[in-house]
Amino acid sequence: MYYTSMSTPIGELLLVAGGTGLTAIGFPAGKRVLSPDAAWERRSDALLRQTETQLSEYFAGIRREFDLPLAPTGTPFQLAVLEALQTIAYGGTCSYAYLARQIERPAAVRAVGAASGRNPLPIVIPCHRVIGSSGKLVGFGGGLETQRRLLTLEGSGQPLQHPLAGLER
Repeated sequence: MYYTSMSTPIGELLLVAGGTGLTAIGFPAGKRVLSPDAAWERRSDALLRQTETQLSEYFAGIRREFDLPLAPTGTPFQLAVLEALQTIAYGGTCSYAYLARQIERPAAVRAVGAASGRNPLPIVIPCHRVIGSSGKLVGFGGGLETQRRLLTLEGSGQPLQHPLAGLER
């Protein structure tokens, strides 16, 4: 496994890849903070550079879909949820109940929520587009403010500004 980090408008993201594709994206805050494992090598190869480019385009309001080789891990149920998450269109949202119906497990709403919460590739696999049935933001691994900012970006099409943009040091 190898990794790099990149500065984004929502903070420093940790990007992790293996031999077959991108395996993880870690947030700087929230429930899904990810730190490099001692066995990982810090380097930026073609896949990680491509990931950085596509994420930069996304944050600039240019990219709506990602075209990256992904290698998430999980149980068959978790992988089915990750696959369903990838069908949520840019700028759209849905509920956990909707996703549960999509994977033909309508009674598994809480399990779908848990699987979505363990999404190792947030943003690229858009778990931020899942909201509560009430329409409220609930339980996003990168924090609700990050989720709000991502949904605002997708709703407005306007670039997210880096928190330090325009500030003099």
